Amino acid sequence: MVIKLYNTQTRQKEDFQSLETGTVKMYCCGVTVYDYCHLGHARSYIVWDTVRRYLEYAGYQVNYIQNFTDIDDKILNRAKLEGTTMEIVSEKYIQAYFEDIRRLNIKDADNYPRVTEHIPQIIQLIQELEKQGVAYSVDGDVYYSVNQFPEYGKLSGRQQEQLQAGAGGRVSLSDPEAMKKKDPSDFALWKAAKLGEPAWESPWGNGRPGWHIECSAMVKSLLGNTIDIHSGGGDLIFPHHENEIAQSEAATHQPLSRYWMHNGMVRVSGEKMSKSLGNFTTIRGLLDTPLDPMVVRLFVLQAHYRKPLDFTDEAIASAENSWNTIKEALLFNHEYGEKLGFDLQKNLIDQDAIERFKTSMDDDINTPEGLAVVFELAKELKRDRNILVHGGTPETSPETLQKYWQTLVELATVLGLEAQPEKSQALGLSDAEIEAFVQQRLEAKKAKNYGESDRIRDHLKQLGITLIDQPGNQTIWHR
Repeated sequence: MVIKLYNTQTRQKEDFQSLETGTVKMYCCGVTVYDYCHLGHARSYIVWDTVRRYLEYAGYQVNYIQNFTDIDDKILNRAKLEGTTMEIVSEKYIQAYFEDIRRLNIKDADNYPRVTEHIPQIIQLIQELEKQGVAYSVDGDVYYSVNQFPEYGKLSGRQQEQLQAGAGGRVSLSDPEAMKKKDPSDFALWKAAKLGEPAWESPWGNGRPGWHIECSAMVKSLLGNTIDIHSGGGDLIFPHHENEIAQSEAATHQPLSRYWMHNGMVRVSGEKMSKSLGNFTTIRGLLDTPLDPMVVRLFVLQAHYRKPLDFTDEAIASAENSWNTIKEALLFNHEYGEKLGFDLQKNLIDQDAIERFKTSMDDDINTPEGLAVVFELAKELKRDRNILVHGGTPETSPETLQKYWQTLVELATVLGLEAQPEKSQALGLSDAEIEAFVQQRLEAKKAKNYGESDRIRDHLKQLGITLIDQPGNQTIWHR
């Protein structure tokens, strides 16, 4: 089947066809590095990591770029608050980004361009816009003239009369700089230097770039005039991505991106997440509770990426239960593969499950339906694992169990869901030592010393060893 993706610009699903056969150029708007990443960031970057993983699984070579905005009013304000510099604040939160995001098993991008590394390219692009007659300078500032780009609004669907200055939350209508504009909907490409702020030399005097021009310049510099996929949160459709289109396409006269993809917003118990409401949750704050990062990843993937995602304690608890089922199944080979004689030289795959998974994911990356296939495999393995735990013999053949397990691992990896055996003190105990403890407990039970029997059972449990008593005064155990 052909992969279909929902294109925000055309408002419909379209067959995906890359510009170059077998290669995908993908750009994702990254974070402004002035604070720790929150759940909204977690959702967005898990989603685009999954899209990237699936395209790679489908055979594409994906060149995935994600920027860092390392010059911005918010960063400068944080630097003033902390009595430090823009560079120190940016570096601190870039490193924090990597610490947080890698815990969620999000693969590193192929490149992480920073705005401050692309000032010459930004200046060059602004100069081109001046040549095209869509940019004008006033007292060291440079603005984009929205009225000069007839297609403005084609991404967001907004008409010219609906446009508002400051829609990005970066410009105040009461700002005296707004008085310099020819039209309220015009936006800044270059800002004249202010006292005490970082600045770069330019044809218009010392200053720094506006927000929107940064991504246009980095896309052009690293990926070319037209890319395959441009992604980001739904809050970036207007004005950020709309302005990117206006800048890039006015300069190159070519489409900026063939497909525009946006993820839905995160809500907390039905309300918008914000610091003012006190429901603002950072990734590290959530994972340090502690919570298995795979629970967060699974929670995100259980909703379609374009839908709103409601974060509640109940939803996380449900995702945790679901993850435990998948995790046990992913570790099936670790626990029982040798006992059942799994031959890992063989690649046993359930082709029906693979095809159903692909059908789901080909339909605009439908992870909820893709996960349904994963759960089917996990439940099959869980049923037989329970039989093995209690000393029974599974009805399913070892070869079929290996097929279920290998298929599960393949599909879970596409979704970025991976499990590692828990480290426990039990790993330091040999089977003979565990058997000795089991024998001591049996002898304690024979002597009706139930306190000692319980103590041994609880001690082994703390070490990650579960004892299961069987008829005939027999006890089996598993790590």
